[in-house]
Amino acid sequence: MKAAVKYYRQHRYLGKFKEFSTFKKIVITLLVLLILIPAVTLGVVFIRINSAHVDDNYKSEYEKVDGITNILLLGTDGRENELAYRSDAMMILTIDSTHSNIKLTSLARDTYVDIPGHGKGKLNAAYFWGKEDLLFKTIEQNFKIGLDKFVQVDFEDLMNIVFVIGGVDVEIEEREIESLNDAIPGAYRNCKYADKGEMQLINEAGVHTLNGYQAIAYSRIRYLDSAIHRDKRQRKIISSMFDGVKELSMSEYPKLINTLLPYVSTNVSVKEMLNLAFTSYGFATSKEIVEAEYPIIDDKHVKGGKYKNAGWVWLYDLNSIGVLHDFIYDDIPMEDNDYLKDDSKIELNY
Repeated sequence: MKAAVKYYRQHRYLGKFKEFSTFKKIVITLLVLLILIPAVTLGVVFIRINSAHVDDNYKSEYEKVDGITNILLLGTDGRENELAYRSDAMMILTIDSTHSNIKLTSLARDTYVDIPGHGKGKLNAAYFWGKEDLLFKTIEQNFKIGLDKFVQVDFEDLMNIVFVIGGVDVEIEEREIESLNDAIPGAYRNCKYADKGEMQLINEAGVHTLNGYQAIAYSRIRYLDSAIHRDKRQRKIISSMFDGVKELSMSEYPKLINTLLPYVSTNVSVKEMLNLAFTSYGFATSKEIVEAEYPIIDDKHVKGGKYKNAGWVWLYDLNSIGVLHDFIYDDIPMEDNDYLKDDSKIELNY
């Protein structure tokens, strides 16, 4: 990581690119703003943080749970001149000061849900119909999870964040190599990083330090397996990014934040950021992110396929919502939940 820090100090230019998956921008920004930076550092970029704040109209239907802060990480795939578009990535970032850890739960965008006022459809359609407010309401009413705040980023370009932190260490499987190399040329063409060098492909399986365009290409693999595997690949990159950023020296955070904030809108206030930073700094920098996916993807508690007019969706076990609750609020790993040992209560949301 010393090499990463040196790399960051030597490269200050951050350009604006096209065609980049938004989940990385959301999470890396949150980890820096809400978790990895104490108040003294936040004060240096107070004005920029405040400029990223937006007012919201939605108020959670659930009472605040002490020690738990749930932040919806929202990436959208809107293009220029589009007024309405679907959310591309949805994750719940849970800052759990009760159990001193951080959780990242992917919400499958093809999950079949009831969208208030619009009937049933895919989860990511809620943003199309009503932006953050309706997406908040849809998630809360279907999954019974209270959401506190959100951070939203459109398709913008931050693939060189990976260059900035010196790359991300990811284990590449043999079966992924061909699909990864098919995606690398497009990512390379869209990469505006000044020192991206000659295009490099991945020639063998194993742990590789992926550069910016390689990491984005890896996260975009779609047709090899499923969207759920893609979510898992995205979380692998996020975890590696987390490890890289938290090892940067404190003096380097202000410069990093200044490049990130123009791409972010959030209803997290500066005061709330300060409180979260104070609360979580210790365990955030010493522990790994705990990851999960919902719905529970197995051959019992979910069924994938084309359904009515919704297209290809995930029909999920309504009673498995309790497993999600136990993970977020009580820190019980989903795979260890007793509910999954008894198949008698499964009720798919047909």
